[in-house]
Amino acid sequence: MNTIQFNIYGHFCSLSLCLTVLVLCWVTTSCSVNLKQICCSRYQYLPLQNSGCPLICTQLLCIFFEFGLKGKALPILGCAFNIFRMLSIVLSISLWSTNGFVSSVSFPKREEERKVHCVSCCCISTEKDYNSLCERQPIGRLQFRQFCDTRPELRRCVKFLDVVVRSRPLIVLHFKEDNVPEVTKEMVTKCAERLQQEACKELFMECTKLIHDFLSMAPFADYLDSMYYSRFLQWKWLERQPVTKNTFRQYRVLGKGGFGEVCACQVRATGKMYACKKLEKKRIKKRKGESMALNEKQILEKVNSLFVVSLAYAYETKDALCLVLTLMNGGDLKFHIYHMGEAGFDEKRAVFYAAEICCGLEDLHCERIVYRDLKPENILLDDHGHIRISDLGLAVHVPEGQTIKGRVGTVGYMAPEVVKNERYTFSPDWWALGCLLYEMIQGQSPFQQRKKKIKREEVERLVKEVEEEYSSKFSEDAKSLCKMLLAKDPNERLGCQGDGATEVKAHPIFRSINFKRLAAGMLEAPFIPDPQAIYCKDVLDIEQFSTVKGVELEPKDDSFYSKVSTGSVPIPWQNEVRSLPRITSVNVLP
Repeated sequence: MNTIQFNIYGHFCSLSLCLTVLVLCWVTTSCSVNLKQICCSRYQYLPLQNSGCPLICTQLLCIFFEFGLKGKALPILGCAFNIFRMLSIVLSISLWSTNGFVSSVSFPKREEERKVHCVSCCCISTEKDYNSLCERQPIGRLQFRQFCDTRPELRRCVKFLDVVVRSRPLIVLHFKEDNVPEVTKEMVTKCAERLQQEACKELFMECTKLIHDFLSMAPFADYLDSMYYSRFLQWKWLERQPVTKNTFRQYRVLGKGGFGEVCACQVRATGKMYACKKLEKKRIKKRKGESMALNEKQILEKVNSLFVVSLAYAYETKDALCLVLTLMNGGDLKFHIYHMGEAGFDEKRAVFYAAEICCGLEDLHCERIVYRDLKPENILLDDHGHIRISDLGLAVHVPEGQTIKGRVGTVGYMAPEVVKNERYTFSPDWWALGCLLYEMIQGQSPFQQRKKKIKREEVERLVKEVEEEYSSKFSEDAKSLCKMLLAKDPNERLGCQGDGATEVKAHPIFRSINFKRLAAGMLEAPFIPDPQAIYCKDVLDIEQFSTVKGVELEPKDDSFYSKVSTGSVPIPWQNEVRSLPRITSVNVLP
């Protein structure tokens, strides 16, 4: 390229850049366009590719097509970028025809960014699983739905699936007495009972399975080659960005865990509030708690339940491993049982909590996870009065067709088979549910009194040999359920007869609980926490951790730390992003 040509090229680039800047200024002052969204989604990773005249002509035609036919639908900023690209390409063609092609001189930095991004996107998801990409992950599900909307035959399938999902709450909604005053309450109850029959609940299951089987074949393969999957990969790239302490704002201490404090925190980018559970590295090493900490992290990451706290992020600092969990502002059941007036709850409230705990245990057991540490302080309330199971440090996976062994748990809540160090599967959780239900109604544990020191051996003897006593606070149904859950022999215990949670849910005490609506979060809790109240000890009353001495961190520990600090967890992160008011579409990056 000679000097004159270079100067001409520079002037044209300057002119087009000035035009772009002017449009940008106009947009920023008079239009509510999210510049960052448009730049990231449409142009940051699609730079000019100068590899020869045929490709340039193709690009030019494509841009004219996009500019001419889709210009009305593009944001003004997109048009400005198109003008800039068109002017650059036209000048490149003229220079190529006179003195050879100018190769990639104009956009060296963007070409480098593109290569980095393409490499990262290619490495983001090696598994091409339909259920994971198109059903479980919220943004992936939405992108696949948008892809299906481009084809009439696929649109019909997706519409059917959506109608099946929407019909469940609609049926419940329209069978309310206030919606249909002409129908008597008795008839509404009768119809609702008929809807709960197995045939009704499973009516469309085979149909939906056939549709998912169809969508997972050729349509899924086409989706993987579409721009919708590329958009999904861009979101995955953003999801995989490093998470550090600077990602969050730290607030007051909420309590303490086994290896460190628990404090409130807020994601700077979204404003979402969480609880940050800190696991001090030296304390973990001193207690040899590496496997316990990693196990809790992996189980929290695996379980996606409305009744179990969710793990949203995992990162490390110089001194601690941090698990960012669902924030539960309502306090724990222990505080509510013993520090909110007379000890214990009325039976209606206790039964509601027992039903939600039963659903949480069912979700854990479906993943073949036995909890093993069910007690009041591990059951937390959210802002709406619903509970979640927390602190899964002692939970463990039970291999299919096998039993496990381990004398772990909290004294007074460990089942007889655990105390005897016998083998078991999920039976200890149902025993602990019986202990917890008893405590919620009576106001004290069945095998030890509050603030009365009893030796561990004596408590274990009571668990193995002595029958619990029932006061007048227990109705016949409550007494019956507690007795069946607290059976000494696990083979005779409710929940251990082969049907698990289904057996417990079928007990007459739960006759007023609609478990389908409960699982969907549609039932109102009997107690709603006051948003202005603090349902926990004062910060000054929380026992401080002593300094760990004589423990040094070594380079070999980094392997363990890297297994825990894996960044964002896909499903919670995608739900967090989708809940933002300013994110109206996942077609563009935030």
